[in-house]
Amino acid sequence: MTTVLFAVPGLWADYQAELPKALAEAGVAAEVVTEAAPETVDYIVYAPSSPLQDFSPYTRAKAVLSLWAGVERIVGNASLTRPLCRMVDPGLTEGMVEWVVGHTLRHHLGMDRHTVNPGHAWDPTCPPLARERPVTVLGMGALGSACAEALRALNFPVTGWSRTAKPGCLHGEDGLRKALAGAEIVVTLLPKTPETENLLNAERLALMPKGAVILNPGRGALIDDDALLAALDAGHIGHATLDVFRVEPLPPDHPYWTHPRVTVTPHIAADTRASSAARVIAENIRRGEAGEPFLHLVDRARGY
Repeated sequence: MTTVLFAVPGLWADYQAELPKALAEAGVAAEVVTEAAPETVDYIVYAPSSPLQDFSPYTRAKAVLSLWAGVERIVGNASLTRPLCRMVDPGLTEGMVEWVVGHTLRHHLGMDRHTVNPGHAWDPTCPPLARERPVTVLGMGALGSACAEALRALNFPVTGWSRTAKPGCLHGEDGLRKALAGAEIVVTLLPKTPETENLLNAERLALMPKGAVILNPGRGALIDDDALLAALDAGHIGHATLDVFRVEPLPPDHPYWTHPRVTVTPHIAADTRASSAARVIAENIRRGEAGEPFLHLVDRARGY
């Protein structure tokens, strides 16, 4: 019998039925518990918000399976020497695609002029067609690629940029400058690493066309907040719709709340759904028991 420690107390109610069911469907005979002697645990289901921070007693554990896509808060834990897998969940991907497409269309169509119109101004200005509105997606992993594909299906010309070379994408500093210079809407979907922190700084924001829009459902640290506020105040950046922040919840006195060119959404662009995430966890446990490679294994050197 395989012992699975579910080490995220606040989410146990959501997974209490879903995870055992997914394990049974995967053909894994496993007991899922919320407490166990460390030396009896084969797998740990985890999120960086968990109170479990010292993994050294779990000498039998074959892997730590995160419920979060982001692992920057745990990847540097010296006591975590077992394989670490991040969550790549179809439900999470669908939610991200819907948020990105929805807010891209909102800014493309100029919906705010019509939904918030205190002066009752009759403005019959038509937007360009989607094929005339270039979009850049920074980060072409599972989430970024899915968003780019959905936007292309609506005829937006999409440029993808990746930190490393990938087919059909720009990459590197020269590629980043080109990707920003040609984009009226920029979507940031990169993980937080030392290389991506403050990726959008004052110099790079200045490369974007005047009036460009930024959508950030990736990580708050991707953007230099002071530089973005200055670019918004100067009118160079037309709007920023932000779902993630360096401190969450966003403090009540943060200038983003009251800035007329900023939309704050409370980290809702994508969430892990228990029903679909449980299947991802169960498949990785099945793989571990069968001696097969784990899915979505974190590269410690890259940080994701």
